Amino acid sequence: MIVRIVKMTFATDKVNDFLKLFAEVKTKISSFEGCRHLELMQDINSKNIFFTYSKWVDENALNHYRFSELFKDTWTKTRLLFLEKAQAWSVEVLD
Repeated sequence: MIVRIVKMTFATDKVNDFLKLFAEVKTKISSFEGCRHLELMQDINSKNIFFTYSKWVDENALNHYRFSELFKDTWTKTRLLFLEKAQAWSVEVLD
């Protein structure tokens, strides 16, 4: 199992745009082959910082998504809203 966490910081005036985009794509990403879990969390100390937390069957499943048109389209739209560069971590978790 691969756990992926992505930290994203948005400009204050772009937060609602991001939340709308996430609501539009959450079901598509969650139903992507190999995705076992996807959720969005907001930093309790900052209204501009969000984390996505996802679980993938394995690295191949995550990479299949990361190289998909869905990811390309979603990430292109999301990057336009950033205040600073996103940070991402992937960790392999043994069952």
